[in-house]
This record gives sequence, structure tokens and C-alpha cells, in this order.
Amino acid sequence: MIYQRACDIVTDDVFLELNGVLSGSSLFLKLEGMNPAGSVKLKSALGMVEDAESRGVLWPGGRIVESSSGSLGIALAVIAAARGYHFTCVTDPNISTQSLALIRALGAEVVQVTRRDRNGGYLGTRIAHIHRMIEADPGLVWLNQYANPANAQAHARRTATSILKNIGHVDVLVVGAGTTGTLMGCTRHFRAFSPWTRIVAVDTTGSVTFGGPPGLRHIPGLGTSRRPELCRPDQVDEVVLVDEPDAVRMCRRLARGHGLPVGGSTGSVLAALESMADRIPAGSRVVALSPDMGDRYVKTIYDDMWVANTYGSDVLGGSGTHPVAV
Repeated sequence: MIYQRACDIVTDDVFLELNGVLSGSSLFLKLEGMNPAGSVKLKSALGMVEDAESRGVLWPGGRIVESSSGSLGIALAVIAAARGYHFTCVTDPNISTQSLALIRALGAEVVQVTRRDRNGGYLGTRIAHIHRMIEADPGLVWLNQYANPANAQAHARRTATSILKNIGHVDVLVVGAGTTGTLMGCTRHFRAFSPWTRIVAVDTTGSVTFGGPPGLRHIPGLGTSRRPELCRPDQVDEVVLVDEPDAVRMCRRLARGHGLPVGGSTGSVLAALESMADRIPAGSRVVALSPDMGDRYVKTIYDDMWVANTYGSDVLGGSGTHPVAV
């Protein structure tokens, strides 16, 4: 297939049947990192940009601002470069060096806040900074991924539809929660077209999205320090919180055991799934979403020194690298 713009290459039909995580059932991992932006966020970004265009608030040469810890920032930078927009990404110290460099390489401007908000994260600080930017420059278009219905709608239309088209009957759907756009979009579609599917939301310990106590977090992707406006906790069947060290262990295990380096959100989703394995009936068909791949985490999740310094050397277990004598 030949495309005219990089941002139009949305690969939405790649699934890996994964063994060794959930015994007795079929587990299909939906790989969302096979597009030029490298993550599921390309669909969110396209949905919000196209919605703003259709409403006449964004036109060629327009200026976009958005808060992101990495993946959405990259996706919007890809779209901005392809469609002729100026994009400013407001981010924080948790963004990986690879993501930061890529956003800049795509021509976007980066503003990095450093002060934590009242819940110990940076989201509140990032959003407050955007409000100040808009007050100073009303011509800026803030897409607001945390409250924009077009974020969720993109995943109802694409992500959830693709799952049912390619997998058919789904007993359990496991989705990580960041802005909750992917989660809420999938929930909306499944409630309408596959109401028997059990929907499990996965969040990280220290996130307040589902009412848990705030805590320090190091890995971008899942979790928030304020509940996104899109989030409807009553729409999911279960919420599972995962400690970051468990997500790291799962990521490193997949890389070494399956040749599949994935991002921290995927590690959290699969760690959650493994923890609830005894509650999933044998013979179930389970789908888990993998938002991105592991290339942006080589200096964090896959770096022995970073893992040991951040969580302690016991998290490395047998997955650390060892020097080879020559």
C-alpha cells in the first residue's frame, strides 16, 4: 500500500499470540508500535487533530500545544511536520532522552517543567503551564488529550473495531490507563458490540486515576497525578494496580524470553494479567494492548544501572547483563 503522508500510516491489525504469560488460555497481544510515531498515540493524535480541523479551529500554519510525557508528543510532532503545523510539547523530567530527542528532531518545540504538583507528579504543573501559555497567546490550540472526546472516539472507531474484526470473540480485554482515551474508547465500543467481554483497566501504583494514593513514579505512560476528565471508572469491570518494579521485570523477561522489547505500559499490562491468571477461566480468549515498543526505554527499563539505582539490584534478578571474558 502506498501512502502520501507518514502520519497516515496507521497499522491497526498486528497481533502476537503470546505464550508463557497466561497458561490455559489464548493471549493475543495487540502491537501498537508499528507506525511512524511508534505508539498507539498516533490514533489519538490523528483523531484530535482531524476533529479540530473539522470544527474550524485548526488550519494549515496553525499552532498546537499539548502536554505529554513522550508518546503523544512524538505522534503530534509527526503530524505537525506532515501537515504543516507548529507544535509545542510541554513535558517533564520523566520523559526518556530518546523521546525528547525525537520530538525535537521532528521540528517541534519542547518546554520542560520541573516542579512537581501537589500529588507528587508533573501533570498538574504541565497543564498549569499550558493555561499560562494560552492566556499569553490565545491563538494556540490546546487539544487537551485528557478531556477531548475525540481521543476516546479514535479508539472506539479504530482500536476496538480492529480487535473484534481480527480476533472475534473476546472474553477479557486488558488495557492500560494513561489519559484513559484508549481505555474509554475501547470500553464504549465493546459495551455496544461485545457486552460479555470483561474489561480490565491497568494502572500503576502511585497514580490517582482510580482513586489510589499518590506516589512517586518514574516510567512515563500509565498513571496520572490528577484524574483525566475522560475517565469513567464505573465503565470497567476491574482495576489492577501494578508496582513499577514488576512492570520492569516483565519487560526484561519478554525481551530475553520472547525477543520482544516493549515499553513500560506493556510490562504493566502483562504483569497485571499474570497476577489475575487464576481468575480467568481456562480456554478464555484474552486480548492485551501493547501501546509501544522498547526502543525508547533502552536507557531506563533495559539499562541495568538505571534499574538498580531506581528500584534496587534485586529487580534485575537474572535479567541483568554480564560481561563476557575475551
